[in-house]
Amino acid sequence: MTLTKADLVQQVYKSHPSLTKAQATNSVEAFLAISKEALISGNDLLLSGFGKFNVKDKKSRRGRNPQTGDELILDARRVVTFKPSGILRNKINGG
Repeated sequence: MTLTKADLVQQVYKSHPSLTKAQATNSVEAFLAISKEALISGNDLLLSGFGKFNVKDKKSRRGRNPQTGDELILDARRVVTFKPSGILRNKINGG
């Protein structure tokens, strides 16, 4: 099962009875916008008890087209990685 943005909005709405559905939607959208902007700017995003999102620079490298087998050069790029906190990792593993 995949948790979607709509599911997040629904969970925020259910767990905060004083919020309207529109306010819950705005809250989730605001959090995601702030998170995206931080990552786009190259900043890391640390959520205590959850984990850390890092922006890493990848160098250009030699690759291969899997359909044709032709070699090509993959451009340098930035990627986002995630490292769960120890707390989350333990809970995922039944701890």
